Amino acid sequence: MTKKIFIITGELSGDKHASLVVQNLLAQNKDVEIEAIGGENLRKLGVKLFVDHSQAHMSAMGLTPKILFDHLTLGKRVVDYLKNEYKPDLVLLIDYGGFNLNISKFLKKAGIKVFYYIPPQIWASRKWRIKTVKKNIAKVMTIFPFEKEMYEKEGIDAQFVGHPLITQMPKPANKDEVFAKYGLDKNKKLVSIFPGSRVFELQYLMKTFLESAKIIKEKNKDVQFVIAQADSLKDKVFKKYLGETDIKVVKNANYELLSVSDALMLASGTVALEAALYNTPMIISYKGPWFAYFVYRIVRCIDRVCLPNIIMDKDIVPELLQADSNPKVISDAILKILQDDDYRQNMIDDLSKVKAILSKHEAAKEVANIIANELKDE
Repeated sequence: MTKKIFIITGELSGDKHASLVVQNLLAQNKDVEIEAIGGENLRKLGVKLFVDHSQAHMSAMGLTPKILFDHLTLGKRVVDYLKNEYKPDLVLLIDYGGFNLNISKFLKKAGIKVFYYIPPQIWASRKWRIKTVKKNIAKVMTIFPFEKEMYEKEGIDAQFVGHPLITQMPKPANKDEVFAKYGLDKNKKLVSIFPGSRVFELQYLMKTFLESAKIIKEKNKDVQFVIAQADSLKDKVFKKYLGETDIKVVKNANYELLSVSDALMLASGTVALEAALYNTPMIISYKGPWFAYFVYRIVRCIDRVCLPNIIMDKDIVPELLQADSNPKVISDAILKILQDDDYRQNMIDDLSKVKAILSKHEAAKEVANIIANELKDE
């Protein structure tokens, strides 16, 4: 008998994660019908889309009245469809916590079983959302091992399935080829600067990072820099915050730069985990309005902000936040990485342990296996 699955994603990354799960699921069970809120990756696999999230503007930034109305309308439409027409055996939620946690309440009331892959980072802030998870989600599939422990303490069925980045990231680039491609000096060490993917981050970090680079250059002539421009930022916006500098700007080369750099200056975020998977030494920095920082301090659930540090429960990577996000502190931290061989090697050794922990599982395959076994048991 054909089993029905409905998948809900909210943006491009979720669509990609979903497509890998679907590929693995169909490889072991062709007798599965799948529909989704998704995008091009799922469509290419033959998945019928209830709505294309790019057309529904689900990844739009902010919370305007129109966006809120559109989300509420879409939520009602999909719940009505699942309850009255499609009647799936299982709904798989992927990431996109604001929308998916809310819709899980209505799915639960409708008697529909719900699994969650890549749950919202309630370990970072707003931990009270775990009550919604416990009430409405039958199984949580986590991408970090510490998440599994957190959910299980609350009596929630959870399984660590590994991080999807492990299989999605390209192999380290060839350093000589990258240096030749971007006109870099192979006799100088490379520090790559990642000032963030949001305008807010450029506003608060770009100038600080550029001034840090200037100090480093003055103290060590054998260091060169490149700045990675995020794909999401338009040239006009990026140049506005970049100002006048002789540092080379590189686009669409994040993984190349992360893998061949001698050190990294990063805005806090997933990029720190990506860097860790290449064992590249780094510092992470972040700042914003002091009021917003105080609010964050109140709602946060853990003391650390950098994913490699959180995963290892250890201060591996310097976290330079707010007052410490200044050129003097940042430049000193980068110079220590470049000049203190023992310190640098210890950081590399610890970062390799992060990769070892996350590499024990192939996330998409494990999620597919869990779903296949669940459908088999029904």
